Amino acid sequence: MPRSSLNPVIAPSVLAGDLAHLGAESDAVIAAGADWIHFDVMDHHFVPNLTFGPPVVQALKKHLDAQRPGTPIDVHLMVKPPDALIEGFANAGVDSITFHPEASDHIDRSLRRARDAGCAAGLAFNPATPLEWLKYVLDLVDIVVIMSVNPGFAGQKFIPSMPAKIAEARGILDSWRASGGHPIRLQVDGGIKTDNIATVAEAGADTFVAGSAIFGQADYSAAIADLKQRINTPDA
Repeated sequence: MPRSSLNPVIAPSVLAGDLAHLGAESDAVIAAGADWIHFDVMDHHFVPNLTFGPPVVQALKKHLDAQRPGTPIDVHLMVKPPDALIEGFANAGVDSITFHPEASDHIDRSLRRARDAGCAAGLAFNPATPLEWLKYVLDLVDIVVIMSVNPGFAGQKFIPSMPAKIAEARGILDSWRASGGHPIRLQVDGGIKTDNIATVAEAGADTFVAGSAIFGQADYSAAIADLKQRINTPDA
């Protein structure tokens, strides 16, 4: 099974952190070796939960620019429709925005909106959502997200059938690259732990969203180092 040629990225999901100390938690995981900060944005409509809006992310962006300039902020929109919030989060200064294809009436337009605002753009696929949508817009996609849980809540268990879907996505992205297309990251979000991250990497993922696997641990540095080591150690 082919692995990604892109360097691995660990993106802690702040939804699993101490939200009363969002700036300090973000500082701590970046200092501990994380690569991105990941925001799960939910609207209590597309998914049954309500989380962050652009002002919260804008405040964290200002904090990070002062404390840790250059820290990428990755936003996953679990909202319907996504377009107005794409604009809002782009204006808040985030680096990448992904949304669900079934949440947009015009996927091409929504991807262009994110890119025109200076963000990397991507599509997120629920566990049972087919990847068929992807092939028509690969030229506008910078990130593909495979949800390995049904979205809406932190702390869910990884769905065992998802490595096959990750591998399917890897094949699509590798074929695109081989035909002269730009590199596209393959992110996996949901239930990532030390006991499955190697399998996810072997299936072809290169970007790993982790919540309680990091924020639920006493030592963030040790937790992130363990995840990175397992990414680089194929399953027997």
